[in-house]
Amino acid sequence: MSTPVLLSADRLRARLVDGGPYAALDVVTVTGSTNTDLVAAAVEGAPDRAVLIAEEQNSGRGRLRRPWHSPRGFGLHVSVLLRPGLPPSGWFPLLAGVALAETVRRTTDVPAALKWPNDLLLGSGQRWSKGAGILAEAVAGGGGTAIVVGIGVNVHHAAADLPTGAGGLPATSLAAEGADVDREEFAVALLDAVAEVDDRWRATGGDVVASGLLDRYRRLCGTLGQRVRVELGERDPLVGTAVDVDRHGRLLVHADGEEEPAPVSAGDVVHLRPL
Repeated sequence: MSTPVLLSADRLRARLVDGGPYAALDVVTVTGSTNTDLVAAAVEGAPDRAVLIAEEQNSGRGRLRRPWHSPRGFGLHVSVLLRPGLPPSGWFPLLAGVALAETVRRTTDVPAALKWPNDLLLGSGQRWSKGAGILAEAVAGGGGTAIVVGIGVNVHHAAADLPTGAGGLPATSLAAEGADVDREEFAVALLDAVAEVDDRWRATGGDVVASGLLDRYRRLCGTLGQRVRVELGERDPLVGTAVDVDRHGRLLVHADGEEEPAPVSAGDVVHLRPL
């Protein structure tokens, strides 16, 4: 591995905080998890739209508490604290996904889509691979309910340095897909996109239909139209075709042998690839 250029907190603040959409931004060299740190800061009263970026995470957490580690300077590990003044919603990881997938499409030539509810897919067709994950956590205290949204993107990792699987999918990175990415430019573009999506969410009181965010998510969602198996913990898995995402952020799965699709609000989704 070559050594990537590390991020400059001063340059990022000049572009995103000074007259920009964010209240505070810090970059740390290494931490266990940016989400864990920002959750603690939220309890202590950290402001709306505070941002924490780490060059290296050694105890990163994905969905279902899956561990995740990335070497220093190779990924983008960013968490954003939001105090939207609206009730907590399962839409937050989906909204972050919209910002992330649109940013990848806008700044690179890498095909990007979303796997419901919280993964970024890179590649195309039957060779989709996981390039990023999203974790949203509600926080009580510190001046009202807050949401901490964490996004971890594989940026500079070579294909040989990636894990062999990530929640049923092979792992990839922007570099492994052929993109030459400046992490500072990508971080600015991503955080601008998160702010734009959050602005729309707040302006319509969380109405994803009126804001157009539901349609944007549907266009980006690579799970729709796929044969899927949804792992539901102790319950039997649900197998069928993912047909839609509703206004509540639930995945609608038309299970085999059933007349109507079933809404899924939480579950581990596996895309079933045809033999």
